[in-house]
Amino acid sequence: MTHRQKPFSAGRSVLTYLTALGALAGAALVGAAPAGAVPGSTRLAPGVTYRQFDITAAKGVTHAHVVVVDLRTAHVRVNLLYPGAVAARQPVSRLADSAGAVAGVNGDFFNITETQHPGVEATGSTDGPAIANGVALKAAVPDGQRFGPALPPGTNTRNVIGVGVDRVARLDSLTLSGSVRTPHGRLTLGGFNQYALPENSIGAFTAQWGGVSRVRATCGTDTNRAGACSANTYEVTVRGGRVVSSATTPGSGAIAAGTTVLVGREAGAQRLRKLVAGERVKVQHRLVAARSGVPYRFALGGYPVLRKGQPPAGLDDTTSAVRTAVGIADGGHRLVLFATDGAVAYRSGLTIAEVAAQMRKLGSVDAFSLDGGGSTTLVARAPGASAVTVRNHPSGGAERPVPNGIGVFSTS
Repeated sequence: MTHRQKPFSAGRSVLTYLTALGALAGAALVGAAPAGAVPGSTRLAPGVTYRQFDITAAKGVTHAHVVVVDLRTAHVRVNLLYPGAVAARQPVSRLADSAGAVAGVNGDFFNITETQHPGVEATGSTDGPAIANGVALKAAVPDGQRFGPALPPGTNTRNVIGVGVDRVARLDSLTLSGSVRTPHGRLTLGGFNQYALPENSIGAFTAQWGGVSRVRATCGTDTNRAGACSANTYEVTVRGGRVVSSATTPGSGAIAAGTTVLVGREAGAQRLRKLVAGERVKVQHRLVAARSGVPYRFALGGYPVLRKGQPPAGLDDTTSAVRTAVGIADGGHRLVLFATDGAVAYRSGLTIAEVAAQMRKLGSVDAFSLDGGGSTTLVARAPGASAVTVRNHPSGGAERPVPNGIGVFSTS
């Protein structure tokens, strides 16, 4: 990975650093700030600006990178960045360049490892729901199966940040509503393209899942991610509205368009065993919003750290780390993408409580925490450039491949 920045020095002021950056990269990188923009900001495209600054935190100075998106600008839109499959990962810079984004950050926490289930493949899939281009890609795993730090009180894996077809950003919650209609009765769908299914449930996997093994979906319990994999599983493949095959264990490999693979565990497996080849089956699934009646163009998971200007009770104020967050301002018409730097001088980072306070200082009324640590990446494309640049220093020394992120697009 190539950075177009010099390493940061903890003693540098923001003004000194920006001056050095301008001398290093020239006007093409720094650009001219639009009228009314925050001093020191760079215009990436109409309605999209970038800036960076120091933050004095409890455990030392850290450095922040911020992209502000005006959703009222006609040429600007926001969408999900992802590799084309739910169970797949790529660096944020590659996701952004492949999609033609002018800026972006990493997204939701994800199933990064499976050390507690030897021989079971980590899927790379996210915890929460995801919507791209108005199409639901996946639903949320049970709270107890979540990868990432402990959730603050009152939050869960169904929480999302999204932008509706009305171009307004919101915090919301998306719950799976689905069914499997069979000759033997109607079955409730407990999962959709997710790496962990609730106990005793049935999950649906489509071509959007990818080719990764579906075994992980039957491991762990609703309250213990490390719980053993179920010994009672069953899989049924449905194509063209009919059962075409079945298996006693979940399989792997790409799922063809128009095909749905149903995976059952425990009681769910028992129900699927009643199906035989040739029988008609109708699978339906959708994500239902708790608050908005407006369809979402894009949404992804994480958890709220600011609601109506106030942090939820119980936010962690002791553990500092490199962080990614996104804020909502101006009645949902402005997004604030936020990432701290992972360079050694700044790696002490922020606590979640400090993230909430900083997002409020940036004008956010609502804010949402995304995956941090080695995943934290913010990219932006300078005017006239052909590719994005990684603006922060990833704490692992190079970009970590991630399953999704938020992409900012301009058609101007």
